Amino acid sequence: MDPSLCSEFLSFLSPGTRADVKSQALEYMLGVSATPDGRRSLCELPGLLRAVLDVTSDPSPPVVQDAYHILVNLTSYPSTHHSLLEIPTLLPTLTERLTDPQYIYADSICTILCNLSREEESCHSVLSTLKAQGLNKLLEMICSPKYNATATLHYLGPLMCNLTQLPEGRNFILDRTRCVLQRLLPYTEIQGSVVRRGGIVGTLRNCCFNHGDHAWLLGDDVDLLPFLLLPLAGGEEYTEDEVEILPPDLQYLPEDKQREPDPDIRKMLIECLQLLCATPNGRRVLKDRGTYLILRSLHSWEKEADVNRACEKVIQILIGDEPESGLENLLEVKVPSDVEEQLKKLDLEEERAQQEEQAA
Repeated sequence: MDPSLCSEFLSFLSPGTRADVKSQALEYMLGVSATPDGRRSLCELPGLLRAVLDVTSDPSPPVVQDAYHILVNLTSYPSTHHSLLEIPTLLPTLTERLTDPQYIYADSICTILCNLSREEESCHSVLSTLKAQGLNKLLEMICSPKYNATATLHYLGPLMCNLTQLPEGRNFILDRTRCVLQRLLPYTEIQGSVVRRGGIVGTLRNCCFNHGDHAWLLGDDVDLLPFLLLPLAGGEEYTEDEVEILPPDLQYLPEDKQREPDPDIRKMLIECLQLLCATPNGRRVLKDRGTYLILRSLHSWEKEADVNRACEKVIQILIGDEPESGLENLLEVKVPSDVEEQLKKLDLEEERAQQEEQAA
C-alpha cells in the first residue's frame, strides 16, 4: 500500500465514517492483506493496524467481520506477528472478547490467537495474556462444547496445543493439583471436529515430552494409555490371554469399532506412545498393557505410509531389547554429532520417499 494513502484510509476507518465507505476501504485492505507485499506494507503502518483493531468494535456486522478477516490474514504469517503485538491493546482486547459467551465473532478471535501462538516468541505473549486472565477459563471453554451459542470455538484445541509447546503451558496442563489433563482426555475421541480433536491430541503429545511426568501420566491418577490406544483400536479379535493384558476399555470391542479417521491424528497418538517409551517405566507399562497388540493390528490395517513408519518405530522399541546401562532414558541420551547428522539425512530420505508416494 502506498504510504501516501495511509492517512486517507485512516479517515475512512474513523468512527464517524459511513458504514459503506468503511466497508469499501476494508475490502481493499482485505485484498492487500492476502499478498506478501501487501502484508509487508500494512505492517509498516502501525496506525492503520490499530485502526483495523478499533473497527472490530463497529456497530456494522459486515464491517466487523471484514476487519477480523484482515487480522486472520495477517496473523497467518509469522512475519507480521511482531508488528501486530506492538499494539498494546491487541491481545487483552481479543482474549477478553473470546471469553464472552455471547460474542458472535469468537471463532475469528480463536483463529487469530491460534495463528499468533504458533511461533514460540509470539506464543509467549499470548500465554502471558491468557495467564493474566486465567487459563482455567480457557480450559472451561474447551470442555464446554456449547460455551458460546453462536461460535464453535473448535480452534481452542490447536490454541491449547500451541501453548503447550512452552514449558509454562505444559506446567499448567500437568499441574497435579488442578486435575486439568484428566478433563481433556475424553476429547481424544470427540466427534464433530477434527480440528478440536487434533488440538487436544497435540496437547497430550506435547505433555509427553515431560519425561519426569511419565509415571504419573501412566499411573492410576491419569491412566493416559487407554485414551491413546482406544482411537487406534479396531474391532479385531484377540485370544483370551491377549485380552487379559489389554486395558479394560479395550477388551471385547465391537466388530464395527472405528479407528480415528484422520491420519495426522493417528500419527500424533503413535508419537505420544513413542515419547512414553523413552523411560524404562513407560516401556514396561506399554509392554505389560498390550500396546503391541493394538499397534500390530493397526499396522496391518493402516494405508498411510508415514503413519505405518511411526507405528513400526514404536513396535521396534516394544519388541526390542532394553537399552544398555546409561541409555535407559531415551530423551536424555546425548546423540553424537555424526550420528545426529546421519539421522537427519535418514529423515530427509524418508520425507522424500513419502512425497514420491503421494505424487505416484
